[in-house]
Amino acid sequence: MDKITQYIDAHKEEFLSQWFEALRIPSISAQQEHKGDMQKMAQWLVSFFQEKLGMTSRLIPTEGNPLVYAESPKISGAPTVALYGHYDVMPVDPVEQWHSSPFEPTIRDEKVYCRGANDDKGQWSAHLCGMQTYLALNGSFPLQVKVILEGEEEVGSDSLSAFLDSEANRDLLACDALIVSDSSAGGPGIPAITYGLRGVVGFELKLTGPNHDLHSGIYGGSVYNPAIALTKMLAAIIDENGKIQIPHFYDDVAKLSEEERNALASNPFDPEENKRQLGIDAEFGEPEYTTLERRGARPSFDINGLTSGYQGEGGKTIIPSTASAKFTFRTVPNQDPEAIRANLESFLRKQLPPGIVMELQYQQGSGGMVVPLDGQFLKAASDVLEKIYNRKPLFVRDGGAIPIVAKLRKELNAEAVLVGFGLDDDCIHSPNEKFDLVAFFGGVKTSAMLWDAFGKIKL
Repeated sequence: MDKITQYIDAHKEEFLSQWFEALRIPSISAQQEHKGDMQKMAQWLVSFFQEKLGMTSRLIPTEGNPLVYAESPKISGAPTVALYGHYDVMPVDPVEQWHSSPFEPTIRDEKVYCRGANDDKGQWSAHLCGMQTYLALNGSFPLQVKVILEGEEEVGSDSLSAFLDSEANRDLLACDALIVSDSSAGGPGIPAITYGLRGVVGFELKLTGPNHDLHSGIYGGSVYNPAIALTKMLAAIIDENGKIQIPHFYDDVAKLSEEERNALASNPFDPEENKRQLGIDAEFGEPEYTTLERRGARPSFDINGLTSGYQGEGGKTIIPSTASAKFTFRTVPNQDPEAIRANLESFLRKQLPPGIVMELQYQQGSGGMVVPLDGQFLKAASDVLEKIYNRKPLFVRDGGAIPIVAKLRKELNAEAVLVGFGLDDDCIHSPNEKFDLVAFFGGVKTSAMLWDAFGKIKL
């Protein structure tokens, strides 16, 4: 570990330079205007694997953004471990809330601010630097390393999901373990392994009333306002304690065991500090569950965007012709996205007032997952983290979703090891996204040590 630390310290500027180079590419998958940037980012990665790591790499074209695949030689008798990540990032809106340019990495208070600094360029960049470190000190990997990086995680991973439907493609990605770094540590200097993820089911609801906007003085009280219909229908989905009111929604939700509840309760989470960081004076949710249980192991419903009527300066007294909302459910293991879709549509149609036409668009759907805690690779990762941080890692259930990971794990029949290096306050998906430099270089060290630990596993 001393040699690894010394090498990293001597090459910090090089590692930062290549990380920043990737960050400057605005690879926003949700916006067509950045299609060229997606190609540029993917090609940058192919070149990096070839030139910096000596790995065989290539672009894999898809109907959407290309996949990037790289591999080192197969080692007889040693395992194969695949690294998954995504090179696409979220849009930067609202841009006026950023304190520095969203795609110019800026260091303030030993933190790097940039879109993608954490999610996910910072995390896979830590692995790339860790791989460079290992190769510089040892010459070659002790196992076969595969890498699959996609450009659509932030918009549903459709291309990678379709890619996995082919047996030949599954053979290409075949591995004994899948390592993913797209989650958080337990806190500054507190390592964590994520053993559970929630899924996500997304919709857009569009309501239409009159065939054009109406004068609210002339027509008010005689025509049902689509914006009022929308707010009433959305409000009916959830009660004042966060309980979702759709019939059969909780039928397949597994009960939390006492062991899990005790494990989550042992995490050093301070509700008061959490409220301070978020700028709120009260938390919300099912009162019979703790904050960590609600965030990682219980389903939830959230409205992500609302659109209706006049949004400009001043007032405009109208009954809008249309109203729409984007919303998502976070799901837990055993919940079926298709059943949620069917039950939601039936529920909403019963709430629909006369004079309003409804269209419900199903945008994405994935279930949650829970990883067994007795796997060989997970144990090896836990030991590495304990050596680096001088404490055992926390085992956590993450409230976020990485929908494709569940499918990768199932289709490849691989053990999943989710080790994240970011922090909860890194503002991923928000303005002023950041990544702490100490956390980043801790990730580099972790990655450099993981390859040796995984290579010693006997299958």
